[in-house]
Amino acid sequence: MSLQAHLAELEKRHQTIEREIENALAHPSTDDLQIAELKRRKLLLKDEIAKLRDGLTPAPTLH
Repeated sequence: MSLQAHLAELEKRHQTIEREIENALAHPSTDDLQIAELKRRKLLLKDEIAKLRDGLTPAPTLH
């Protein structure tokens, strides 16, 4: 799997978790621990996406 494809898959999973959080928040009976776990997973994905994107950005050249 190419880096771009992996990044796209992570972004898709991030969006899916975002929708799950929105749905959970819309139902007052949802357990707070479940929402916290979803948010934690979303943050981990966000961090991984940021690391991959940083790897795609060329380092600045020093003169």
